[in-house]
Amino acid sequence: MDAFYASVEQRDDAALRGRPVVVAWRGNRSVVCAASYEARRFGVRSAMPAVRAERLCPDAVFVPPDFVRYRAVSRQVRQILLRHTDLVEPLSLDEAYLDVTQSRSGLPTATAVARAIREQIRGELQLTASAGVAPNKFLAKIASDWRKPDGLFVIRPADVDAFLPPLPVGRLPGVGKVVGSKLEEMGVKTVGELQAVDRHLLEARFGRYGARLAELARGIDHNTVEPDRPTLSISAEDTFERDIPLAGMEPAIRRMAAKTWAAAVKAGCVGRTVVLKLKTSDFRILTRSHTPPAPPGSSRELEDIALALRDRVQRPADDLYRLVGVGLANIEPADRQQMQPELFATADDSAALPPGSAGPGG
Repeated sequence: MDAFYASVEQRDDAALRGRPVVVAWRGNRSVVCAASYEARRFGVRSAMPAVRAERLCPDAVFVPPDFVRYRAVSRQVRQILLRHTDLVEPLSLDEAYLDVTQSRSGLPTATAVARAIREQIRGELQLTASAGVAPNKFLAKIASDWRKPDGLFVIRPADVDAFLPPLPVGRLPGVGKVVGSKLEEMGVKTVGELQAVDRHLLEARFGRYGARLAELARGIDHNTVEPDRPTLSISAEDTFERDIPLAGMEPAIRRMAAKTWAAAVKAGCVGRTVVLKLKTSDFRILTRSHTPPAPPGSSRELEDIALALRDRVQRPADDLYRLVGVGLANIEPADRQQMQPELFATADDSAALPPGSAGPGG
């Protein structure tokens, strides 16, 4: 979907159409959830601090996010996708992979399916979507961004060898600033230059990911579309109104642990590993984790483990922190016959978070 949250706001409020819209709470600690394309022309991007977005685009209209409404529209989009295939792998509220090798709609090509989906989204929901069509997932992802907004781009199998070499290596999944700088040290800036690097050298430098890099550079991706991906982690996090020291963090840690516990109960799963996440005042991310002999059996036990992880943070006592999070990883389905009664007693109306997700951050 194109600038999904902002597009929903513009669709539902005619006064916002054609104007720069930023979906974010106002405040020093708020971040941008979405920006309309009118706002993006000023450099406003998702995950940017809201105060910076306001400096870049003083005339932007700030709209507080309404995730209940966005989830409802996302479900409508999902129903359109499912008309064409059962193999839909959601990545978020506004993005999904589809395998249309066997299309339920009977359309002859993947390109025809993509056109039909975009037309149905436009006609029924008054929103625009961009689509990428390709032989595998990673190429389809690249293609989906190629002609945004409201675009369709196709990478045919015969075109892969010509399409990939000119691309910057940053287009490959997993190549962020750290990997990108290491590749640049090796004289590699484009996918074509990466293709020329010996696979064994990449494995020596990047481990197992080196082998993956060698395959991606050649357009190889064996990952399949998985409609029911397992939950990998459950977490909750919060950004403080003011930076606080580690010693003053116990109430927040207990509160985030309780939220995570309630989400795990709601999802019917247990996590073997407890993770504590901290963000320093200068935006450095710190994590500490512990896998006890048995998974936490109660909210209080999870809170106590998270607090013990705090004691493993070896940093100056006067350091300040802007965010804390508590998570459960190594998720397994819970055996409800053996669960402690207290586990159900702590359940509330909190919803389970999607894989790898967290609460408001900053």
